[in-house]
Amino acid sequence: MKKSIIITGGAGFIGSHVVRLFVNKYANYNIINVDKLTYAGNLKNLTDIENKSNYTFVKADICDYETMSNLMKLYAVDGIIHLAAESHVDRSIKDPFTFAQTNVMGTLSLLQAAKVYWELLPEKYDGKRFYHISTDEVYGALEMTHPEGIVAPFSTKASSKKNHEVYGEIFFTEQTKYNPHSPYSASKASSDHFVRAYHDTYGMPTIVTNCSNNYGPYQFPEKLIPLFINNIRHRKALPVYGKGENVRDWLYVEDHARAIDMIFHEGKIAETYNIGGFNEWKNIDLIHVLIKTVDRLLGNPEGTSLDLITYVADRAGHDLRYAIDSRKLQQELGWEPSLQFEEGIEKTVRWYLDNQEWLDNITSGDYLSYYEEMYSNKSREFNTL
Repeated sequence: MKKSIIITGGAGFIGSHVVRLFVNKYANYNIINVDKLTYAGNLKNLTDIENKSNYTFVKADICDYETMSNLMKLYAVDGIIHLAAESHVDRSIKDPFTFAQTNVMGTLSLLQAAKVYWELLPEKYDGKRFYHISTDEVYGALEMTHPEGIVAPFSTKASSKKNHEVYGEIFFTEQTKYNPHSPYSASKASSDHFVRAYHDTYGMPTIVTNCSNNYGPYQFPEKLIPLFINNIRHRKALPVYGKGENVRDWLYVEDHARAIDMIFHEGKIAETYNIGGFNEWKNIDLIHVLIKTVDRLLGNPEGTSLDLITYVADRAGHDLRYAIDSRKLQQELGWEPSLQFEEGIEKTVRWYLDNQEWLDNITSGDYLSYYEEMYSNKSREFNTL
């Protein structure tokens, strides 16, 4: 069936992978990539599909309600996959207003534009879908009741060979109450509530998913993994917040894109699905795996880059542990991650080393000023590992 799908934030990290998947997989879909092209949006992420007949790029701001309304009518939009968001916690601490504007008002603009357009159609909401991608950070933080690690209560293809451990008995589930701690997570929580309210109030067919930390190709290097790959290349310090004991779940971005595809087509209306990698890692343990992998692929002796680890003052309100339970998605729709974490890291490091021109272009200009502002004054002498 011919469909027109808007994917917002499609020039960003996760969005570009979703756009690529949909354009290549669904030749009968018209995919409209709507992106403002802020610092993290890059059309070079999509050069391999930019000339496909079923792909259109529109440079636009989701906060512009009139433009969103016109796009709904111009392309006779059947579905929206909403990824556009300000998404870096550190930036939200410095500039919460931008996060509220984009993440809350931008989502509301899209919802209202879709509502007005779809309700005027003869079929109204039949065959329509508004799919909102959110974060596990809206749930708040979990206690690290077992810092030594215990056996995980679940396993998938993405579970590490050494029977990867978890650091507590409690996990984020779809029933976990929201308890956001940062301006970023508060803005995403608010947008989630608006999406659910449009279903409950107007009957709009909506779905919300909450995902864990993504990693993989095309990620803007303000995030830990690409930042550290780039810094190791250039023998620059690897800034580690606090003692590096914060725990996150890690999800390979192509696996996330597959989940979005499955949920968009098969997920139940008004449901929430958690998407995670079943992979809890302490930051410092992940950093050691990353250093070992990059050094090996660069031909460095093992341990060469360990001296780059530099502990910096922890950021305000740094949540200790995120751990997401994705068994609902696994059991109801049959999705699970395809890669063990070490396999995903290997693929990720190889991609960045094979695409150094992309990385060098990204890390020039405004990025350098941002990097200096974020880290230069935080560094403090501490024991390196």
